[in-house]
Amino acid sequence: MAFEAHRITGMGNLRRWGAGLLSGAVIAAGLTLSLPAAAQETDDTNDPLEEVNRVFFGINNAVDKLILVPAARTYRFIVPEPGRRGIRNFLRNLNSPVILANDILQGEPDRAGTTLARFGINSTLGVAGIFDPATQMGFERHHEDFGQTLGVHGVSEGPYLFLPLFGPSPPRDLVGRVVDTAMDPITWIGGDDFQYFKYGRTALWVLDLREQNLETLDEIERTSIDYYAAVRSLYRQSREGAIRNGEFDFEDLPDLSDDFEEDF
Repeated sequence: MAFEAHRITGMGNLRRWGAGLLSGAVIAAGLTLSLPAAAQETDDTNDPLEEVNRVFFGINNAVDKLILVPAARTYRFIVPEPGRRGIRNFLRNLNSPVILANDILQGEPDRAGTTLARFGINSTLGVAGIFDPATQMGFERHHEDFGQTLGVHGVSEGPYLFLPLFGPSPPRDLVGRVVDTAMDPITWIGGDDFQYFKYGRTALWVLDLREQNLETLDEIERTSIDYYAAVRSLYRQSREGAIRNGEFDFEDLPDLSDDFEEDF
C-alpha cells in the first residue's frame, strides 16, 4: 500500500511538473490577445507570498528557456504538423474519464453526455483518439478539472501560490490536481513497463503544448511590463472563466498554431 501511494504521488507530481512549467505562461498567451490593457495591468490582491512566488516564477522561467524551448523547437522540426495533431488528439482522448467525472460532479449531464460521446466516437472511429471525428459530428470538445468543480460549488481559490516546477498552485487548484490524478484510470494501472507509457504521455503533452506556444509566449514576455503580474492576473481570470464554462481553458488556446488541450 505504501509503495502504491508513493507511485501514484510520483506520477501525479510528474504530470504537474510539466503542467506547472507551462500553465501560467500559457494562460497569459491565450488571454493577453483578447483582454483589454487595463485588465492585463490589474494589480491582483491576495498574494501574501509574492516575494517568494516571484523567485519560484523566475526558476520556472529559467527551466523553460534552458530545457523546454529547445526541446519544443526540436519536436517541431522532427514531427510534422499532422503527426503533432494526432498526438494532441490522442492525449486529449486519454483525459476524457477525468473530464467526464468532473462533468458529473458539477451537475452537467449534457456536457457529460458530450464527453462520453466524444470518447466513444474518437476511441473507435478516431482510431484510439488519433483523429477527432466527434467534433465534426457536433460534439464539441471542452475541458473540466476538479479545481473547477470545487469552484462551481463555491470553494474560494485561496491565496495565490506559485510553486517551483508546478506553476500557479492556489490551494483550490492544488487539491484539484491531486483529485484529478486519483480519478485518472491510468494512474491505477500497475506494472513497471506501463510506467514508461505514463512518462511518455507526460513528455509528449509538455512538448506539444510548448511547441504550440513558442512564438506567442516570446511575444508576451517581450511586451509585458511585469511578466509575473500579468501571468498571475490572467491565471485568475482564466480559472474564473473556466468555472463559468467560458470559452477559454488550459488546453484551448488560439494558435499559436492550433490549440491547447490539457490536461492530463
